[in-house]
Amino acid sequence: MSFTIGKLARAAGVNIETIRYYERQGLLEAPPRSAAGYRRYTPAAVRRVRFIRQAKALGFSLGEIAELLALRADPTGTCADVRVRVADKVDAIDRKMAELARMRAVLTDLAESCGSTRTPVDECPIVRALDPREPS
Repeated sequence: MSFTIGKLARAAGVNIETIRYYERQGLLEAPPRSAAGYRRYTPAAVRRVRFIRQAKALGFSLGEIAELLALRADPTGTCADVRVRVADKVDAIDRKMAELARMRAVLTDLAESCGSTRTPVDECPIVRALDPREPS
Protein backbone atom coordinates (compact mmCIF):
# COMPACT_ATOMS: atom_id res chain seq x y z
CA MET A 1 0.00 0.00 0.00
CA SER A 2 1.28 3.47 -0.82
CA PHE A 3 0.06 7.03 -0.40
CA THR A 4 0.26 10.07 -2.62
CA ILE A 5 1.29 13.26 -0.86
CA GLY A 6 -2.35 14.36 -0.59
CA LYS A 7 -3.47 11.04 0.90
CA LEU A 8 -0.52 11.08 3.31
CA ALA A 9 -1.39 14.61 4.41
CA ARG A 10 -5.04 13.67 5.01
CA ALA A 11 -4.14 10.44 6.82
CA ALA A 12 -1.65 12.25 9.07
CA GLY A 13 -3.84 15.31 9.68
CA VAL A 14 -1.54 17.90 8.14
CA ASN A 15 -1.45 19.84 4.90
CA ILE A 16 0.64 19.04 1.83
CA GLU A 17 3.04 21.93 2.43
CA THR A 18 3.78 20.50 5.87
CA ILE A 19 4.83 17.21 4.26
CA ARG A 20 7.11 19.06 1.85
CA TYR A 21 8.53 21.14 4.70
CA TYR A 22 9.30 18.02 6.77
CA GLU A 23 11.10 16.57 3.75
CA ARG A 24 13.18 19.75 3.33
CA GLN A 25 14.03 19.68 7.05
CA GLY A 26 15.13 16.05 6.86
CA LEU A 27 12.41 14.79 9.19
CA LEU A 28 10.80 12.76 6.42
CA GLU A 29 12.71 11.02 3.67
CA ALA A 30 11.80 11.92 0.14
CA PRO A 31 9.94 8.86 -1.15
CA PRO A 32 10.41 7.10 -4.45
CA ARG A 33 8.27 8.34 -7.29
CA SER A 34 5.91 6.49 -9.55
CA ALA A 35 6.48 6.34 -13.30
CA ALA A 36 4.13 9.33 -13.57
CA GLY A 37 6.28 11.27 -11.07
CA TYR A 38 3.98 11.03 -8.06
CA ARG A 39 5.51 10.64 -4.63
CA ARG A 40 4.69 7.21 -3.17
CA TYR A 41 4.74 7.15 0.63
CA THR A 42 4.50 4.05 2.81
CA PRO A 43 2.30 3.54 5.89
CA ALA A 44 5.47 4.13 7.95
CA ALA A 45 5.49 7.71 6.62
CA VAL A 46 1.97 8.22 7.98
CA ARG A 47 3.11 7.02 11.41
CA ARG A 48 6.19 9.24 11.25
CA VAL A 49 4.23 12.38 10.34
CA ARG A 50 1.71 11.63 13.09
CA PHE A 51 4.61 11.23 15.54
CA ILE A 52 6.03 14.60 14.44
CA ARG A 53 2.62 16.27 14.71
CA GLN A 54 2.03 14.88 18.21
CA ALA A 55 5.52 15.86 19.40
CA LYS A 56 4.97 19.39 18.05
CA ALA A 57 1.66 19.57 19.90
CA LEU A 58 3.58 18.79 23.11
CA GLY A 59 5.95 21.69 22.48
CA PHE A 60 8.95 19.94 20.99
CA SER A 61 10.89 21.92 18.41
CA LEU A 62 11.70 20.36 15.05
CA GLY A 63 15.30 19.95 16.20
CA GLU A 64 14.16 18.12 19.33
CA ILE A 65 11.84 16.00 17.22
CA ALA A 66 14.74 15.10 14.95
CA GLU A 67 16.62 13.89 18.05
CA LEU A 68 13.64 11.81 19.14
CA LEU A 69 13.32 10.30 15.68
CA ALA A 70 17.04 9.50 15.65
CA LEU A 71 16.71 7.80 19.04
CA ARG A 72 13.74 5.86 17.75
CA ALA A 73 15.81 4.60 14.81
CA ASP A 74 18.89 3.81 16.94
CA PRO A 75 18.90 0.13 17.91
CA THR A 76 21.03 0.98 20.97
CA GLY A 77 18.68 3.76 22.14
CA THR A 78 16.75 3.27 25.35
CA CYS A 79 13.65 4.63 26.98
CA ALA A 80 15.97 6.43 29.41
CA ASP A 81 17.42 8.39 26.48
CA VAL A 82 13.93 9.58 25.57
CA ARG A 83 13.08 10.27 29.21
CA VAL A 84 16.08 12.66 29.47
CA ARG A 85 14.75 14.69 26.55
CA VAL A 86 11.26 14.76 28.01
CA ALA A 87 12.62 15.87 31.40
CA ASP A 88 14.54 18.67 29.63
CA LYS A 89 11.31 19.74 27.93
CA VAL A 90 9.42 19.72 31.22
CA ASP A 91 12.16 21.89 32.77
CA ALA A 92 11.91 24.33 29.85
CA ILE A 93 8.12 24.46 30.25
CA ASP A 94 8.50 25.13 33.98
CA ARG A 95 10.89 28.00 33.26
CA LYS A 96 8.49 29.43 30.68
CA MET A 97 5.55 29.14 33.06
CA ALA A 98 7.51 30.98 35.77
CA GLU A 99 8.37 33.74 33.29
CA LEU A 100 4.73 33.99 32.18
CA ALA A 101 3.58 34.16 35.81
CA ARG A 102 6.06 36.99 36.44
CA MET A 103 4.83 38.85 33.34
CA ARG A 104 1.21 38.35 34.42
CA ALA A 105 1.93 39.72 37.89
CA VAL A 106 3.62 42.83 36.47
CA LEU A 107 0.79 43.45 34.01
CA THR A 108 -1.84 42.91 36.71
CA ASP A 109 -0.07 45.44 38.95
CA LEU A 110 0.10 47.90 36.05
CA ALA A 111 -3.59 47.48 35.26
CA GLU A 112 -4.47 48.08 38.91
CA SER A 113 -2.33 51.24 38.98
CA CYS A 114 -4.57 52.82 36.37
CA GLY A 115 -7.50 54.09 38.37
CA SER A 116 -9.05 56.71 36.14
CA THR A 117 -10.77 56.39 32.80
CA ARG A 118 -10.28 60.14 32.22
CA THR A 119 -6.50 60.25 32.65
CA PRO A 120 -4.75 61.37 29.43
CA VAL A 121 -2.60 58.68 27.83
CA ASP A 122 0.61 60.65 28.47
CA GLU A 123 -0.16 60.54 32.20
CA CYS A 124 -1.27 56.90 32.24
CA PRO A 125 0.83 54.94 34.76
CA ILE A 126 0.86 51.94 32.42
CA VAL A 127 2.29 53.94 29.53
CA ARG A 128 4.80 55.59 31.87
CA ALA A 129 5.95 52.20 33.16
CA LEU A 130 6.44 50.96 29.62
CA ASP A 131 8.29 54.12 28.54
CA PRO A 132 10.19 55.44 31.55
CA ARG A 133 11.48 58.96 31.03
CA GLU A 134 15.01 59.97 31.86
CA PRO A 135 15.22 61.96 35.09
CA SER A 136 15.37 65.70 34.40
